[in-house]
Amino acid sequence: MKVLFMGTPEIAATILDAIINSEHEVVGVVTQEDKPKGRGKNLCAPPVKELALSHGIEVFQPHIIKEESAIQRLRDFNADIFVVAAYGKILSKEILDIPKYGCINAHASLLPKYRGAAPIQWAIIDGEKLTGVTIMQMDEGLDTGDMLFKDAVEIADDDTADTLYDKLSVCGANLILEALKRIESGDIHPIKQDDSQATYAKMLDKTLGRINFNKPAVEIERLVRGLNSWPGTYTYINDKSLKIWKCALTDIRSNGEPGTIHSADNGRLFVNTLDNALELLEVQLEGKKRMDVKSFMLGYKVEAGLKLL
Repeated sequence: MKVLFMGTPEIAATILDAIINSEHEVVGVVTQEDKPKGRGKNLCAPPVKELALSHGIEVFQPHIIKEESAIQRLRDFNADIFVVAAYGKILSKEILDIPKYGCINAHASLLPKYRGAAPIQWAIIDGEKLTGVTIMQMDEGLDTGDMLFKDAVEIADDDTADTLYDKLSVCGANLILEALKRIESGDIHPIKQDDSQATYAKMLDKTLGRINFNKPAVEIERLVRGLNSWPGTYTYINDKSLKIWKCALTDIRSNGEPGTIHSADNGRLFVNTLDNALELLEVQLEGKKRMDVKSFMLGYKVEAGLKLL
């Protein structure tokens, strides 16, 4: 089939790469506009664009995809099907109706759970043991279309959003290829979602990363993993921000007010929470590089009782 691919981040690039290396023809790629990154605010191309250009595939980056000129451009690709994976923009009914086989989407959750923008992160934060990828036939709703295929992926106790992204991208790539094969042959059996079981994975922002030590240690540890590497979790030490990259649960009971340092000895740092002490393993002080806690403590004096805010 002739495929028009729509996606933006690395997880989408993995799926695109699988389609490029299959028997299907990628006639074009639609992705979000280049965005400024880093301290220099230089424009950076999305991973999907970089991959497409490396294979000589035409790339379209509309500012507003619902504009008539953009819609006409989509028609001009003359694709049999649109494959969507983490594109990041809502498609109108007019767009969904363009291709012969409609639009299918690879969504990184076991729908109807975790509809929305950040299913991978929220699955970790909420303590789920299982997630996966659902291939659905897109409709006008937010991840509400009929389900075509699903595959489950276990969430390991040490998974971060980044490591889970990697697992789900491979799963999504395999499922998309199966979906294209069976859609082309007519061997599909759509299943409607049970809306009563739906949950919503709201969009992430940096304010979510402020650690509240008045919560149980397990909730804080999941937040750290779920928001790694973006937007990240942080607290403040002596009025300087301290990003927490990695931490670990312990059986040590808290011995003071949540947020105070439980102990800081022999290169190990423990913080009181609502229940047990949480061990900090990798941190990044404002203006400094990411480092293990032992290295951090060599250059920064930390004592028991100091309050993290």
